[in-house]
Amino acid sequence: MNRIRRFCTAAAALASAAVSLAAAEPAAPIASDASGYVDFGQLVPSAEGKFVEINLSPGLLKFAATCVAKQEPQASALLGNLKHVRVNVVELSDRNREQTLERVKAVRQELATQGWTPMVNVREQPKGDDVQIFAKMRGDEAIEGLVVTVIDSNHEVVLVNIVGDIKAEQIATLADRFDIDSLKHVKLAKHHHS
Repeated sequence: MNRIRRFCTAAAALASAAVSLAAAEPAAPIASDASGYVDFGQLVPSAEGKFVEINLSPGLLKFAATCVAKQEPQASALLGNLKHVRVNVVELSDRNREQTLERVKAVRQELATQGWTPMVNVREQPKGDDVQIFAKMRGDEAIEGLVVTVIDSNHEVVLVNIVGDIKAEQIATLADRFDIDSLKHVKLAKHHHS
């Protein structure tokens, strides 16, 4: 899935730029009770060991925001408000397929039962991509957390958790910055409180 590979490339580029340009101390991992954070649990590599994990801490994200401030002010504002980005890509094999697919199913179920808003649900049958995207809303127009779950047609699983303060109007910028095709035309629905 080209879009997922581009997402990983974008995230990795942000991480490497920040690390190479700033001699920052390693940031503490995000608290597991932080609003918008999701624990994907232990993921098992395929038999061939193909496994990617990218973690961008608040320090790296803020530094990346500084680096792009002049050229891309909208992207800079968004990156500066993010607290954490985690990307996992796991190739499926006989060794890990059942366990990994069960984990994706469990993550989706947990999000649905914990009040996350489903934003995208795409199932291209019989052998296409299976994509679900959830948002943890704060009020009507802001997102505290975003989770992208993909079982793609190339037999990979992709899990992405973005934690931060994302405004409705920044969804398109987020989609462009991290190349998440499924988000590019999403608009947040207004919630009506009684």
